[in-house]
Amino acid sequence: MRDRAHDEAMAEMFREDPAYAVQLLNSILEEGDQSELLITLRQMAKAFGGVPTVAETAHLSTTQLYRTLSPEGNPVLSSLSAILKAMGLRLAVQSVRTPHAHV
Repeated sequence: MRDRAHDEAMAEMFREDPAYAVQLLNSILEEGDQSELLITLRQMAKAFGGVPTVAETAHLSTTQLYRTLSPEGNPVLSSLSAILKAMGLRLAVQSVRTPHAHV
């Protein structure tokens, strides 16, 4: 069961401190926890005007965005990129190797 009070509190935190949202998303991506990523993106959608607003900006239907960010969702790269862009964010690639290693 979703905790709406927690979702609202997180959305408020993301509105007040967008840098925290970026830090949290990067941490989740580093860990590779897709379910946590989807939960956080749902909470962020609330912070960025709600699902209908984010869906419109991302050129997705509201239903498609709800489905993508659902617990069973499995966003494709193009959808994930569009959702993040609607929130003023983007995906980036970063090296995880030590500075001495060659790619």
